[in-house]
Amino acid sequence: MKTSIIIPARLASTRLPEKPLADLFGKSLIQRVYEQALKVDAATDVIIATDHTKIFDHVQGFGGKVVMTATSHVSGTDRIAEVASKIDSDIIINLQGDEPLIHPDQINELIVLMEKPDVSIGTQCQAITSEEQLFDYNIVKVVRDYNDRALYFSRQAIPAFRDKAYKEWMSSTPYFRHIGMYGFKRETLNKLTQLSASSYEKVESLEQLRWLQHGFQIHCIETHFQSIGVDTPDDLENVRDILLKGMFR
Repeated sequence: MKTSIIIPARLASTRLPEKPLADLFGKSLIQRVYEQALKVDAATDVIIATDHTKIFDHVQGFGGKVVMTATSHVSGTDRIAEVASKIDSDIIINLQGDEPLIHPDQINELIVLMEKPDVSIGTQCQAITSEEQLFDYNIVKVVRDYNDRALYFSRQAIPAFRDKAYKEWMSSTPYFRHIGMYGFKRETLNKLTQLSASSYEKVESLEQLRWLQHGFQIHCIETHFQSIGVDTPDDLENVRDILLKGMFR
């Protein structure tokens, strides 16, 4: 099966202006994400999808493959779907453009999942290791069935214990955070773009709840790879520090 990795990249960012172009020792953030994706053995193609000429010109400048998309898209999923409609790949990987330290093998894990005939949407999760993560509304949690299919995603800590104090939750059951990288079978991705917004999606501000509420299955496998998303200036400095110390290869 042919697999394409598509990286959506917007210039606008409220917490870190022009985030994709942020400098990381001579390379932009988006260039480092792109170069990590090129190392993925199972991928046939890597494409950056953007709606801004500044990013488009920058990617062309370092020799990357980039496609200009419509400015009307409200989500990264819609943006990659536009690009996916113009290529012949069977599997589309939506790789976030703000994870410059993403390990290629983590992406390969998702591709292996997507190659299974019964998987139409795939994603990843990771064990939560602290109460701070568990009760942080910015960290999305997921619960799954026995076949690794997502039952629900929430900003709340789920499952919730009725008869235990919050401080006892972590030691009582495993909790998992959602990792926001997705795989789609191409025909499924096309269907998702036609769905109307759902009530749970609006409440939680989580697009994947639209797919669940409309009856689509999302397979969610655990990964042990650690990555760092860059959302703030502090995140950017953290990545710079890791690179400077030679802790990343």
